[in-house]
Amino acid sequence: MSRIGHDRMRANGFTYLGVLILVAVMGLVSTASVQVGVILQRRAAEEELLSIGMEFRNALTSYANATPTGKTTYPQSLQDLLKDPRYPNPRRHLRKLYADPLTGKEEWGTIAAPDGTGIAGVYSLSNAVPIKIGNFPIPFQEFAGKNTYREWKFTAIQLMQGAMPAIPVQPRP
Repeated sequence: MSRIGHDRMRANGFTYLGVLILVAVMGLVSTASVQVGVILQRRAAEEELLSIGMEFRNALTSYANATPTGKTTYPQSLQDLLKDPRYPNPRRHLRKLYADPLTGKEEWGTIAAPDGTGIAGVYSLSNAVPIKIGNFPIPFQEFAGKNTYREWKFTAIQLMQGAMPAIPVQPRP
């Protein structure tokens, strides 16, 4: 065998090894890209959950504030937020029942009203660990340090403020 042919065979071996290393590096980079994509997708789902949770919170508060005398303050079902049964004309507190962005279902956990007469809040049924654990907007400060999305409770504002006793106002002399 000539010296030129022997050098070419040795170079072919190094080229093959170089291609194998290049394929391995490309595989690692693509795996890292997929993992980053999954995290970004879940972070977007978290933001959507906070937005939808605010919609539910506002709808529950609107329902409670629109309560006629002698009627229950809390809806009996989430459907009542779409069309308030306490009024003869359609009154809507929520445009539609949103799907939970983490589970993809229109199924939500519900929080019973303090007097047991209806629904005072909702929460996601996802047991996943949140990415966001701090630096929440003011309405969601209580979510800081929670271990699962199930612990993020979206309640009517009256329920949150109802824990504080009312202080009677004294008339001025």
